[in-house]
Amino acid sequence: MECNTIRSAVLKQPVRYCALLPPSYDTAKARRYPVLYYLHGLGDSEQSLVNFGGWNLVENLRDKGRAGEFLIFAPDGERTFYINSRDGKVGYEDFFIREFVPAMEKKYRARAGRASRGITGISMGGYGALHMAFKYPQMFGAVSSHMGALIEKIPPALTDARDLGRGLGFLGDIFGRPFDRAYWDRNSPFTLARQASGLARLKIYFDCGREDTYGFDAGAQALHELLQSRGVAHEFHIYPGGHDWNYVSEHMNASMEFHSRAFGLSPLKSK
Repeated sequence: MECNTIRSAVLKQPVRYCALLPPSYDTAKARRYPVLYYLHGLGDSEQSLVNFGGWNLVENLRDKGRAGEFLIFAPDGERTFYINSRDGKVGYEDFFIREFVPAMEKKYRARAGRASRGITGISMGGYGALHMAFKYPQMFGAVSSHMGALIEKIPPALTDARDLGRGLGFLGDIFGRPFDRAYWDRNSPFTLARQASGLARLKIYFDCGREDTYGFDAGAQALHELLQSRGVAHEFHIYPGGHDWNYVSEHMNASMEFHSRAFGLSPLKSK
């Protein structure tokens, strides 16, 4: 793991990131690798994949011969939902697309092309991953999400002035004060899924716990039905479980194997 910062002209500040490199990276100097971008959840950081054991899961999959080697880049997304804020002060999406992706793929030996670029995320990061992939299908070949923050129609009670003052103020930082429902809808993975024309080429996986604390299982089910109605191929699951790292640790293997297959990688021989 290498953790560092990238100076962002868009955000006008340095942004922390971690690069998780496969075993052969330092020895196979001429080899280039597919790239998986990992977007953390609300309250986590660029180091969450390591801190909560996700990197160990990836290494175990490789050791067991169930996944090939690819790079993982994890930026710090703070509480941005990985989009540009309504007031234009925080252009995180512009930073990610225009600065972070090109910088990572220049610094590290990344394989070129959308088929070698995937994106995944947890909770808020699941929202961000689906948003990015649905909006930029020309950039990403595959997307996955665990317990993504999916709400098809956000209830008024969640965004009234009192709730935004009782702990949901970060929503106003991103979606406007007062809360701009049209801006929420415009950035929603649901809206993008209805409008996008390139989803047929995109490999899609997402899952959620049946007892999700925030009710994101209903959103996941709604997204599944929307994609199904459009004839967009995807893999979708509702499993027992809530909204926590115990749930993610039980199902992250599936998304990592999904991306390994999407990259067309041959798994390592098991030890």
